[in-house]
Amino acid sequence: MKRMIVFCEGSTEEDFVDDVLAPFLWDVNVAATPVNLGGVSKYSRIKRELNQLCKSNKTALITTMFDFYGLPNETPGKSTARNSIYEAAEHIESAIESDLGNLSNLVVNVTLHEFEGLLFSQISAFGSIANEKQLAALDAVIKGFETPEHINDSFETTPSRRILSVIPDYTKRYDGITIAKQIGIKGISNKCRHFAKWLEKLTAWAKEGRL
Repeated sequence: MKRMIVFCEGSTEEDFVDDVLAPFLWDVNVAATPVNLGGVSKYSRIKRELNQLCKSNKTALITTMFDFYGLPNETPGKSTARNSIYEAAEHIESAIESDLGNLSNLVVNVTLHEFEGLLFSQISAFGSIANEKQLAALDAVIKGFETPEHINDSFETTPSRRILSVIPDYTKRYDGITIAKQIGIKGISNKCRHFAKWLEKLTAWAKEGRL
């Protein structure tokens, strides 16, 4: 059984790893464990703790689950990210890896644009907390975008705020994880290209020991 540590932005991502991602990876012989950073307000802290985590766990793969939205302005690559959202995310991921010295056991991943974006992969999964009118409103949101990962990152239009505007009592840690479990890793991967590419890297390492 190989070890993987997922360096998470917060408690919601930590729960996602424990309850959704880890069971999927277990089936490909990987024991995935989350480590909660508790926020990403300063890149210097991300770098310090990520560097320490990689160097103290050399036999494990270290990866991350940070929201693209809200990354500190001084994050490597953020000011020079251009073109499509996918190119921008990959540019930032590569810049962070380079800034840490391209450590052999590190795969940096940012979530487009935040965890809640992934939940738009299957609107029907909101059925346990939403009525038909609310489901229709959420469906109208996703129809306005190419994919769930394109739902944008301005303060008022992040995926989480779009959900809260329709379902005011939505909770990230309980409702969000319940919905993610219902959609499943494969359901998210089918609609979220960047997420799917990250998963491909993780499973390739699990099966072949390469990135």
